Amino acid sequence: MRHGDFSELAAFIAVAEAGSFTRAAAKLGLSQSAVSYSVRMLEQKLGVRLISRTTRSLSLTDAGQRMLRNLRPAFDHIESEIAAVTALRDKPAGRIRVTTFRYAATSVLWPVVTKFLAEYPDIEMEIILDEGLTDIVADRFDAGIRVGEQVQKDMVAVRIGPDLRMAVVGSPSYFANHNIPQTPRELGEHRGVSYRQMTGGGLYAWEFDRDGEELQVRMNGPLILNDGLMLEAAALDGLALAYTFEDQVSKHIADGRLIRVLEEWCPPFPGYHLYYPSRRQHTAAFALFVEALRFKA
Repeated sequence: MRHGDFSELAAFIAVAEAGSFTRAAAKLGLSQSAVSYSVRMLEQKLGVRLISRTTRSLSLTDAGQRMLRNLRPAFDHIESEIAAVTALRDKPAGRIRVTTFRYAATSVLWPVVTKFLAEYPDIEMEIILDEGLTDIVADRFDAGIRVGEQVQKDMVAVRIGPDLRMAVVGSPSYFANHNIPQTPRELGEHRGVSYRQMTGGGLYAWEFDRDGEELQVRMNGPLILNDGLMLEAAALDGLALAYTFEDQVSKHIADGRLIRVLEEWCPPFPGYHLYYPSRRQHTAAFALFVEALRFKA
């Protein structure tokens, strides 16, 4: 196969995975016409149609589906080898793609990233915030960051932070009109902000545990949100109680803007972990990143 054919194959894979010539062109850093031309040339050389096009959509033919299925692992291997060779240079280099959610990004990831990139200027980081449980293999991330109990068993998990605790909080103005609950069972008399889970779409039940007694409470309230910072804002504004990470609201508790309740019902649980597939070959840059994030108690 001639050298030019590899770029045509790469263009086909990008279009097939993106489902769009426009998105594929943006990913490859090329014009849409260049990507379309490359795919058309590949089809002419093979003598078979790989992509069925209409004015509104495109889809893979049977031949295109077979081509993608067999080419993707080969290109993954080529990209991995190129990254590994690049890492042999005097300075570690390459791109590291990580997915996490906002609070983990700001509390544990960002402080490390700023120092890490300053120390290794040839390394590029791509951080994608997603409140759901992203499939890092399918979406081609190098790693993800989630709390320990959310990490799948077939992943390598590296602890990058201390244990976490949840906190039930409300503003002084809220408690001026509501009794302070003594047990989670009394939360039925209160208004609470509900959290919409991105994975599955259900409403998160507040979880409590004391001396082996476990309870789950689904709150009634004026708001349903899917962002931790908005939960905090709703509590600060006195709209309702919020159930959120202790670290996120500790400053507000200390300065009296929020009142914490049911603390004895919120035990610690495994904190943030970086996780990644054990079977994937990683670069020297990624190994340095893992060590930079590793939690040192």
